[in-house]
Amino acid sequence: MSIFAQRVETFGTTIFTEINVLAQQYNALNLGQGKPDFDTPADIVAELVKAAQSGQLNQYAPGPGVASLRQAVANHAARFYGLNIDPDQGVIVTAGATEGLLSCVLGLVNPGDEVIVIEPFYDSYVPNILMAGATPVFVPLHPPTWTFDPAELRAAFSSRTKALILNSPHNPTGRVFTREELSLIADLCIEHDVLVINDEVYEHLTLGDAHYVPIATLPGMFERTVTVSSSGKTFSATGWKIGWAYGHPAVLEGVARAHQFTIFAVHHPTQEAVAYALNQSDHYYDEFRSMYEGKMRLLMDALDGSGLKYRAPEGTYFIMADFSDVFKGMPRDFTHHLIKEIGVACIPPESMYSRDHVHIGRDYVRFSFCKSDEALLQAKKLLGKLRA
Repeated sequence: MSIFAQRVETFGTTIFTEINVLAQQYNALNLGQGKPDFDTPADIVAELVKAAQSGQLNQYAPGPGVASLRQAVANHAARFYGLNIDPDQGVIVTAGATEGLLSCVLGLVNPGDEVIVIEPFYDSYVPNILMAGATPVFVPLHPPTWTFDPAELRAAFSSRTKALILNSPHNPTGRVFTREELSLIADLCIEHDVLVINDEVYEHLTLGDAHYVPIATLPGMFERTVTVSSSGKTFSATGWKIGWAYGHPAVLEGVARAHQFTIFAVHHPTQEAVAYALNQSDHYYDEFRSMYEGKMRLLMDALDGSGLKYRAPEGTYFIMADFSDVFKGMPRDFTHHLIKEIGVACIPPESMYSRDHVHIGRDYVRFSFCKSDEALLQAKKLLGKLRA
C-alpha cells in the first residue's frame, strides 16, 4: 500500500527544483527559474521595514487581506483596465498567485468537472485540477508562432467543462494573446457557460508593440472571470509571495471559502508594502518595461550567437529556443548537456505538456532573462560554445 494519498501519487519533484540543484552542482549560470537575481526597489523594501517596525502589523492580518491592499488592487484594475472592482467583496489577498490559483480551482471546480488548460502550462495548474478531483483537457499552442488552432479549442469544450485557465502574457512561450484570440475564447465560454481563471502575473511585462487585454474586460466576461495576479514579477519580489484574486463578488465567494481553509491570512506587513508598490507612478511601470526590453535584447543577442532559433517574446521574461540545429535528443537531455558541458541552465518543457502533446515542444527549452546585465553578457560567451 502506498503511503501517499492518491491525489499526490503522480506528483514528483518540480522541474525547477531539479534544474536549480543541478545548476548549483555544476556552478552553471542559471537562466532557468524566473527568479530575478537583483533586488526589489529600495523604496518598496523600506515600506516593508516600516510596516514591520510599526508595532501594529505583526499579528494575523484579516483573512481576505488588509483594506489598504484590497483597495490598491481595485484602484490598479480601474487605472489600467477600466474595471470597477469592489475592494471589500471583490478582492482576496493570497499567498502568491500559486495559492490564489489553487483556491480558485478548489473553490469553483467540482469533482468530475473538466478544466481546459492551454499548453505548455505553468506547472501548478494540472496538480490543482487533479487535487480538486477534476479532469484537465488540453489545448496546445503550436510552434514557432505559439498560437492555438480554433478547431482544437472548440473541440475541448463539452457539457462537463466548468472552467478554462488562461495565462497571458503566457509562460513559457512569451505570447500575448490578441483581442481576436481572446474574443473566441470568450464566445465559447459564454456559449458553454464556462468560468475563466485568468492568470495575469506578467500583466505589466509586455514587450515591443504587444498590448495586454484582460479577458474580464470583454463583453459578458466580467461576471464569469476570476483574475489572479501577484507582486512577485512586477516588483521583483518573488520571495514575498503576495498575490490576489479579484472579480465579481458572486465568483469570489467560492474562492474566499477555499482560501480561508488553506492559508487563512497572508503576511501582514508585506501587504502594506505591496499596497504602496501598486500605487507607483506611471514612470515606474514604464521604466520596468524598458528595463526588460534591454534584458530581452541581451539574451536574444546571446542566442543569436549560439545556433539556437527563437521567436522574440511579446511578454514575460522568457524565451523559448529551438535547439534542434545543435543537439539531437529530448529537451531534458539538452538541458543536462547545457548545464554540464556549456555552463548554462534552462528549463525543459516536458512537465508543461500533457503526455499526448509532449512531442509538440520536443525541440524547445525555456530561457529566463530576469537576470543582471552582467549575467546575460556572460551567457553570450558561454552559449557561443554551442555553435563552436
